[in-house]
This record gives sequence, C-alpha cells and structure tokens, in this order.
Amino acid sequence: MSGRLIVVATPIGTLDDLSPRAAQALRDADVVACEDTRRTAVLLRHAGSDAPMVPAHEHNEARRAADLVRRMGEGAVVALVSDAGMPGVSDPGARVVAAAVDAGLPVTVIPGAGAVETALVASGLSSGTGYAFAGFAPRKAGELREFVRGLDRWGEPVVVFEGPRRVGALLAAIAAHDPDRPVAVCRELTKVHEEVLRGGAADLAARVTGPLKGEVAVVVAPPPAPPAPDEHALAEAIVPMLDAGMSPARAADVVAALGAAPRNAAYRAALAAAAMRDSA
Repeated sequence: MSGRLIVVATPIGTLDDLSPRAAQALRDADVVACEDTRRTAVLLRHAGSDAPMVPAHEHNEARRAADLVRRMGEGAVVALVSDAGMPGVSDPGARVVAAAVDAGLPVTVIPGAGAVETALVASGLSSGTGYAFAGFAPRKAGELREFVRGLDRWGEPVVVFEGPRRVGALLAAIAAHDPDRPVAVCRELTKVHEEVLRGGAADLAARVTGPLKGEVAVVVAPPPAPPAPDEHALAEAIVPMLDAGMSPARAADVVAALGAAPRNAAYRAALAAAAMRDSA
C-alpha cells in the first residue's frame, strides 16, 4: 500500500465511541503519531492494534512532521491521533496534515466524537442553524474581557474550551459583561461523571467558585436580538436628511452606520420618507 496519512478522531471519553473504521485504521497503520504515548497505548490496546507509536505534540510537531512525511514517502501508512477528539482542532496535528498535503501525499480523515458538537447539543442552546468554536479562552484578564465582548459578534452559540481551574474566571467575565446571558458548562462529556450546568452567567459564576474536575467546554448563547425598528418612526426621522439633500440610499447608509437599524430596514424607511415628503 502506498504511503499516506490517516487522521483518526478518537473518543473524548468513553473508549467504546471509537468507530470500527477508526479501530481498523489503527490496526492497519505502520506507525501511529500521537500526542501522548501513554494515553494512546490504552486506545491501541482497546482497538487491538500493536502499531508502534511516535510522539507528535505541540513541542515537537514541526520537526516530527518532516519525519512523518519522509516515512510516508517511503511507503508507510501513518495514523495521526490526539489525546481526544479530532487532531488539529485545539490539539496538535495541523502541521502534520499541512506537511502531508504540501508533499502531495494522500490524506484521509476518519470522523468521530467531538467535544464541540457534543457540548453544543447537550447545552440546549443550539439554534440548529449554526454555531462558532472559539478555542481556548485567553488567560490575561484584559484579553479575557475583550474575548468575552467579542463573543457577541458571532450572533450564534459559541463553544469555548477552558481548563478546569479557569472556568470560574471565564464565567465571571461573561457575568460582568451580561449577567443574564444563558450559558452551559459541560464537564467530562461521555464519561461516567458527565455533568452539564445550565443557567444565566451570573448564576453559574456564583455556583462555580472553585476548580472543576475533568475536561470542560462552555457554551455561550448569543445576545438577544434587538427589537425590530419602527420603520414609520424611522421614516419620519429620515425626512430631514432628505431635505438636506441626501439620497434615500445615502440616508439609509447613515442610519445603518449609526446602528439605528439594519441597512435593508433603513433603506425601506428612507424610501417611505421620500414618499412622505413628496406627498406633503
């Protein structure tokens, strides 16, 4: 078989979530590149694989990528895994994949359980129309405040990874920004002690006052949608702009730039304002 890279998503907790296809890939691999050989050894035993392992973690990934490309060029089948979930998504692996692609080597991805989607659904905050993943929250207080403010721009639920000792700081920052914002703290997903805490940001910040145990994903709801503008009142307010010589399109641009209404609504109001002025 010609050399290639197989990226294998691994269970985020329960080993039985490893798919038969993923297990077969681990058995067929000539070498398994992994984040932590101790954790991956448990996974390989579960899959019935005796493939040798080589470490590919955040501290050696650039160097290891070149070695793995060389092996694949010589015909080896390399399976790439991280400790949990999909390599390259807040875990090492992206450099290895990029190096294989740059070398023109075949890359296959075997999907599996992921903490992002699992947390999103478990949170009860999914809209069913989209979501965002923001990775890990920053540690410095000022950067964390800016990060939390930036969550508003997504306009959809956002999944954030956080260390168990820093969840309280993240919740406190969200509560300071919007105390009523719906939030879910998802801990130890798919494991024996799985737990999902749901509530307003201030409520959860008061409940989570110390370190949590295990891996944590936090799901933050989007801010509430602003009320629809009163287009009749908006049209009356736009009339002076038209009297000053603005076109309806330009008046709509100004209104939208000031945040008084979305551009489409502002333009409809501007056209209504023009009609009001012409009929006066």
